[in-house]
Amino acid sequence: MTAQSNSDFITLARVVKTQGRHGEVAAEVHSDVPDRFVEGMKLLALSADEQRRELKLENLWPHKGLLVLKFAGIDSISDAETLLRAELQVRRTDRAELERGWNYVSDLVGCVVFDKGVEVGRIEDVQFGAGEAPLLIVSANGQNFDVPFAEAYLDGVDLQRREVRMNLPQGMLEINAPITEEEKQEQREGRSQK
Repeated sequence: MTAQSNSDFITLARVVKTQGRHGEVAAEVHSDVPDRFVEGMKLLALSADEQRRELKLENLWPHKGLLVLKFAGIDSISDAETLLRAELQVRRTDRAELERGWNYVSDLVGCVVFDKGVEVGRIEDVQFGAGEAPLLIVSANGQNFDVPFAEAYLDGVDLQRREVRMNLPQGMLEINAPITEEEKQEQREGRSQK
């Protein structure tokens, strides 16, 4: 039996808290596919210690921007606590087919981002929950930039070439750039003069 790598799985949601007294959990959803979660579907819960266990979804409903999930065999608050911070995944081979022109955000990690044809850097991570659009964490020359993966800024995605082409508003990369040593020094000097 061969070990499966994390690239063999797609994270659809992450458990953020327990919800209710009968084992329900609330999860932030990382999928834009409508009706991706259905009663009876099987998910794999990846815990912080990298252990996976299969769960069967019994019931689900939206609640305050999260999705409440009830799994078979998870029937108490203490059962639900074992799922805290778990990533809810499916095997890559089981993921839903997307319409033409749509991409899985998880496939973007490792792609190079271009802004108006100029290379910005490589996508290191994708973060959810900070706003309407996922944030691409783009790394270049030891700096990280937070770039919203918003349709309004997107010119195209070419997964074959591992490229994401964007047309970002002027100044966005400067706003999201880490503060330089020179700027830190200016801030310290400004505080000491007050």
